[in-house]
Amino acid sequence: MPVKIKKVFYGWWIVAILVLISAYFVGILFFSFTALIEPIIAEFGWTYAQVSFAMSLRAMEMGLLAPVAGILVDRFGSRKLLVSGIVLCVIGLFALSRINSLVQLYVVFFLVASGATACTGVVPMTVVGNWFHKKVSVATGIVVCGNAIGGLLVPVLTIAIDTLGWRMAMVAIAIVAAVLFLPLSFLVRHSPEQYGYVPDGAIDVEPVQDDNQPSIQDSDTSVSVKESLKSRAFWQISITFIFHMLVTGAVVTHVMPYLHSIGITRSTSSFIASGIPLMTIVGRFGFGWFGDKFDKRLITALAFVLLAAGMVIFNYINDTGMWLLVLFLIIFGIGYGGPVTMLPALVREYFGRIKLGTIIGLVLGVGTIGSLAGPPLAGWIFDSLNSYRPAWFILAGVSVAGILVIATVPSVSTFKRKAASINQSI
Repeated sequence: MPVKIKKVFYGWWIVAILVLISAYFVGILFFSFTALIEPIIAEFGWTYAQVSFAMSLRAMEMGLLAPVAGILVDRFGSRKLLVSGIVLCVIGLFALSRINSLVQLYVVFFLVASGATACTGVVPMTVVGNWFHKKVSVATGIVVCGNAIGGLLVPVLTIAIDTLGWRMAMVAIAIVAAVLFLPLSFLVRHSPEQYGYVPDGAIDVEPVQDDNQPSIQDSDTSVSVKESLKSRAFWQISITFIFHMLVTGAVVTHVMPYLHSIGITRSTSSFIASGIPLMTIVGRFGFGWFGDKFDKRLITALAFVLLAAGMVIFNYINDTGMWLLVLFLIIFGIGYGGPVTMLPALVREYFGRIKLGTIIGLVLGVGTIGSLAGPPLAGWIFDSLNSYRPAWFILAGVSVAGILVIATVPSVSTFKRKAASINQSI
């Protein structure tokens, strides 16, 4: 019978490392892109839609590579992917500092996306799912809080760009990545079994030698990839991911240009842009705590209610007064953060951990359709109408659709009964 150990479970040390890695690379490669848009446009004269499309290409490749990353992490473990991902990000950031054409911008973002896929998203979520079961929502919430903490880098990068120029700023952040975060990636382990543990830190009677294989004592019901793809639950969770990434990707990419268009200075808007991911910490951790205690579907639906309300508020900041900006940061930020924690936890709950990396990769792959569509849609609307308002109203409607989709996912018990009956018939 498993017994609890007294020392700090190594899984929590891995969580701490993943928080730091996620904070840096998500902060630089996702949240801080908004600080790059105007300097690049000022130098080259490209449109907002053209530059935003680079973000969409990054999202598209991450979507295409996410299932591949999931397969690779299940087969080779997480450390190799983390190391290779950081190396590719470093090379991509150096290359970004040398671009001179729109095609080069797109190619570089393609390279950066390859690295980001290997060191963020699928890999951290899979590692957490392997090391935790009963506390998977809380552990996932802590790791994805690292993504939110990365929002602190928006004003830092803005100052670096305004002081050094955007090209030298890219060189500087590449050097930091190579010196600080590459060594940390070597400390990550894929699963607890080779240490004689099972998820959450109990001692396993029979330690296994293969770090990539789950313990025979881990009795979680797991669903095959083929069965997952045939299930209604998989597709509803994936569609919910599409809606979430469409809304948040558009806002994060265009928040600084939008605020500038209504008369807010670049320095002030950079702090507001960083405030969004920081506020998501409340949603990421808070929803993770609630997700271990209540129905994850309904908790996620609540997050989409907040997203919809936040988008409506965002639309009226210029009309009603800047005080609404604080309300927007609170409501939208919490709503943004909730699904980031809950969606991978839902995947773990429904499909188990045997092929967790592969299934998370597939869900993220489908979900990044939203990241592909959101930023250029908002940019195209602004280029065409000289206003972001129609875009924000559309995104509010998308959030409402997300409520309906996630709330109607079959219950876990119903899903697993159906999966078990299929297995017995086979």
